Amino acid sequence: MKPFVPIPVVDSSLYLFGGHRRTVPGGWQFFEQKHQAFELMCLVDGRQTTEIKGVGTYDYGAGDAMIISPGTLHTNKNSSDEETMTYICFHFNIESLELKSELLGNVVNAVIPAEEPIAQAAVKAAEEIVACSADNELTKEQASLKIQRAFLDFLLALTENLSSYAQQKGTKYSESEAKTSRLIATLIKKNIDQKEIPLFSFEDICQKVGISSGYGHRTFKKVYGVTPLHYIESQKYNKAKRLLGSPEYSIEDISYLMGASSTSNFTKQFKKWAGITPSRYQRQMKQKRRVRTLKESGYFE
Repeated sequence: MKPFVPIPVVDSSLYLFGGHRRTVPGGWQFFEQKHQAFELMCLVDGRQTTEIKGVGTYDYGAGDAMIISPGTLHTNKNSSDEETMTYICFHFNIESLELKSELLGNVVNAVIPAEEPIAQAAVKAAEEIVACSADNELTKEQASLKIQRAFLDFLLALTENLSSYAQQKGTKYSESEAKTSRLIATLIKKNIDQKEIPLFSFEDICQKVGISSGYGHRTFKKVYGVTPLHYIESQKYNKAKRLLGSPEYSIEDISYLMGASSTSNFTKQFKKWAGITPSRYQRQMKQKRRVRTLKESGYFE
């Protein structure tokens, strides 16, 4: 008898934006900026100088890569005043706190040399993403799926090579800080995963862990790159989307399950998260579930 092989639940959210391939002239430079997401920079030709405020200035060339952490002030410029430079960059966000932590602790805000497997995987993914974006024979959906596949291949290569890369670089936070942050994240998720979200605050979580809220806030952001409040809000948003995607719940039911004081307040909060009202989001999800049959009717659940 063949063994039973369970397929795990896959619940992920990738966000990739602001990407392009560009060739710039000698003397080019871009103003100081920061983003609320990671930025992947891959050098194709020439050399670039990246200055990261409070960290350092880096000069790197073809095949090298750099991942800049969220909220980091930085400037980029062509290292040469005469020669052109070609680069590919894009910004991304991932749901996995564990992977965010690994990136922040071991990889970000430093040049990843061309000989490193992580840099090679980054450049390969960036080139594939550009190729998909330029392929006019692909439909929008096909291009999106191929771009996601290329990016997921990069993330897989990243996880496969992080351990050896981290041993060379050393982590930026202690095991104690990582353990505390993991416990905070677990307690937050435990509250939000309940059928009815109870009233709780970050101070309540820290009290359970036995630390001050100030220390908890600093440590969590250091390890995961986002504030505890941002994490709480993102988890609530994800739960609200899941509930709205289920046909068994009304908006009023979901407001109650989310712990909102009223349906009106839930609607305002969801619109702040998603840019659309819960009712409109629910209609969109119903439309996605609808499939065509011979009689042009029916639903796929």
